[in-house]
Amino acid sequence: MVKITAALALGSLLILSACGHEGQKDQQTVPPAQTSEVHKENASGTTTNETSGAQKGGSGSVNSPETKQDQTNQAQTVQDNASKPDSEDQQPGTNAVKVQYHMNSAYNIVPNAEGIHQKVVLLTFDDGPKKAEMINGLIDTLDKHHAKAIFFVNGYRVKQHPELLKLIADRGQTIGNHSWDHIILKNKPEAEVRKQIEDTQQIVKATIGKAPVFFRPPNGAGGDIGKKIAKENGLLYMTWSNGSLDWTMSSKGSGNADKVVANVLDQLHSGSNILMHELPWTVEALDTLLTKLESKGYSFVDPESIDTQIK
Repeated sequence: MVKITAALALGSLLILSACGHEGQKDQQTVPPAQTSEVHKENASGTTTNETSGAQKGGSGSVNSPETKQDQTNQAQTVQDNASKPDSEDQQPGTNAVKVQYHMNSAYNIVPNAEGIHQKVVLLTFDDGPKKAEMINGLIDTLDKHHAKAIFFVNGYRVKQHPELLKLIADRGQTIGNHSWDHIILKNKPEAEVRKQIEDTQQIVKATIGKAPVFFRPPNGAGGDIGKKIAKENGLLYMTWSNGSLDWTMSSKGSGNADKVVANVLDQLHSGSNILMHELPWTVEALDTLLTKLESKGYSFVDPESIDTQIK
């Protein structure tokens, strides 16, 4: 009887030992929670992290309270990161760029306070949008130099090629109003001037979802009526203070790109409001021009950082 009891006890111990070993084996095969970070580049070139693959487990994986809490924390982190700005200077067009400059009565760009970089220029291109090849050529160079510009467009051109306006906006540049037909506004009736300006405002807004805040009259001749209507529409009226004279050149001329660079440098001063156009020789000249400006200590003001009131 004693022998039988001992045998039964020994058998029970072996069974319990085997069960315990198998349970330990199952626990070891449960993989830990894995996370991977996907880096996405935004339009400003900075990166934000998103957590993906929050929980990957094989058969027998267990969602413990700690694991569920980790998932909740990860989801909250993603949500918080999405709601935070990447930097103080936000994407062009968001109106979140800090206003640091204004334009004076001579159409120069001036810092709002001491300590803000004075040696800046404003880059502008008139009379578009014409061709994707030229637009991309200009913006490729602007991107290379981390520069922003105002592209002053004509309403009739936007009507012909709305996709080109979207191209400029999608590539992070600022759109300006250059009237509908590119006519001299100075001596036109008020109703006609209003139509030229406001129709352009409307088509730009309808195309890209945002109306311009800058207005440049064709030939710099808007007159008092043009200034009045621009102000009524929340537009900063400007001409320029540094003309590249690219519009005086023809495709038959030689050395046009060099002339564009020389003309701008001859008139260069702090706050230069540089007038250029969507033209082949200007596309060719731009990289050399921006390189020379940088070598002289100039930087390129973001149009979004300019106050829309003349001071």
